[in-house]
Amino acid sequence: MLPVIGCGTWLGFDVGSKPLELPQRGEVLAALFETGGSVVDTSPMYGSAEQVVGNLLLANSQRDKAFLATKVWTTGKQAGIQQMERSMALLRSGHIDLMQVHNLEDWRIHLPTLHALKAEGRISYLGVTHYTEAAHPELEKVMRAEPLDFVQFNYSIASRNAEQRLLPLAAERGMAVLVNLPFGGGKVLRPLREKPLPGWAAEIGCTSWNQVLLKFVLSQPAVTCVIPGTSSPSHMRDNTQAGSGELPGPDFWKARMRDLEP
Repeated sequence: MLPVIGCGTWLGFDVGSKPLELPQRGEVLAALFETGGSVVDTSPMYGSAEQVVGNLLLANSQRDKAFLATKVWTTGKQAGIQQMERSMALLRSGHIDLMQVHNLEDWRIHLPTLHALKAEGRISYLGVTHYTEAAHPELEKVMRAEPLDFVQFNYSIASRNAEQRLLPLAAERGMAVLVNLPFGGGKVLRPLREKPLPGWAAEIGCTSWNQVLLKFVLSQPAVTCVIPGTSSPSHMRDNTQAGSGELPGPDFWKARMRDLEP
């Protein structure tokens, strides 16, 4: 079982060894764990994010609190193996909870390696990811063809294509779902923040637009965990509150879609 709100590290955790930035990222992880979250999603593509996460988890003795997910993002079998070994070294962990093929990059080559790592006990779960609707058809083909534990894709109030095929297929195939870009890359959240919360938000326990948009995503039964990225401890705490209180189903939102338009 996973808590339904996690933390993405794209951009926000790519801070290298900047002394003024690192403590704040440590506070983001602390806020995630203190409020019951565990999923931390990163990638070699995210600059120094893996190293930052690994160093912070080690320094604060928090590795056991994290469900650590990273990715392989290269071509070729040996290059993939080397990259994953480097990721484990940067993350300061000989075991990764979830290893994913980033954006389906050379997935036919990497998935057999991931299965071998799982059999060896070096990873617990394996999966594939993408972040654009244009990639959903290919993602669907992989989901139908391969025995995946997890699949990660984009879904938000402004990008609902996953409702048509990916979410039902994940449920049918017994695959856990991580959702990225739940705020539509910011293009949904920014204009909504200029509007007052509708009265019905309080009825479902929401005190911010972040929580409303995350609860919209979580209303899909196939969604396992949402991983909004943030570098703000207060935003992390705010986000995790979407995992508590009433969680209305998809029908609840049909009469309220107009309120969610930016």
